Amino acid sequence: MENRIKEIRKDKGISQEQLAAACSVSRQTINAIENNKYDPTLNLAFKLAKVLGTSVDSLFISI
Repeated sequence: MENRIKEIRKDKGISQEQLAAACSVSRQTINAIENNKYDPTLNLAFKLAKVLGTSVDSLFISI
């Protein structure tokens, strides 16, 4: 499953560090998620969507 987190994060002008802090994870976790090396938990996916002002469905792309 791929995601659009990096694209949406950049559009909102949010750094990986800021997103990580808002979601209570490390910057490395955000980096791994953005590079499709780690799939976030459902709880983290909801946090990411909330911080980025979008839905979980719009963050992830089923391939």
